[in-house]
Amino acid sequence: MKENSFMGKRNKGYNFPVFLFMSFQFVNRFRNMASDEMIKVVGDRFCVPYTMELLVKKKIQSFSNSHYDVFDTTGNILLQVNGGIWNLQKKRVMKDPAGLPVVTLREKQAISWKQEWQMHEGESRHCLCSVKRSGGFNIKNNLDVHLASPYKDAACDFRVTGSLASLSIKVRRGNSIIAEVTHSYTWGSYKGKECFKIKVYPEVDYAFIVALLVIIHENDNA
Repeated sequence: MKENSFMGKRNKGYNFPVFLFMSFQFVNRFRNMASDEMIKVVGDRFCVPYTMELLVKKKIQSFSNSHYDVFDTTGNILLQVNGGIWNLQKKRVMKDPAGLPVVTLREKQAISWKQEWQMHEGESRHCLCSVKRSGGFNIKNNLDVHLASPYKDAACDFRVTGSLASLSIKVRRGNSIIAEVTHSYTWGSYKGKECFKIKVYPEVDYAFIVALLVIIHENDNA
């Protein structure tokens, strides 16, 4: 009589420990693939498979209006951010080199210690994420980022730590740093002209990171 049971197959040479090891390896490989996935919030066209170095130049055009230019290491302009105040609330519009709107940053409430912003797709009201201070009167001005979702979760999806005053900002997802910003004060800083350097790690949405820099800068200058 043929033995069709699992134990029968095992007795015929099936190596059960090897099977467990292979299964474990497959699970680990799947987890690694998940951890290396593309991090996109604004769009996958802003994700590249290598570390990206960006230079952001900011100048104040008027009391309520700031302008940001974003360049790559070769001097090509990648993004521009403009905006002012509407109904006592700040609004900043990010555009690509062709002048097409990428995202709109809107301050949710004009006077609030939370300093909450919403990031909308293009110039629409389709919310991509909300950004607000981690806690009241926090010296470091840490930010919590919650992706738009019908399911409310107390845990944030991303966190921004540090401040422009400390000359260093880090954007984290969990325990992983996905981008870093450095800021150096110069004589131009006192004239409303400032420069920032951003390091965006592979497959991370650099338009999203630039938007976070704009928000934390606007909060620091509120």
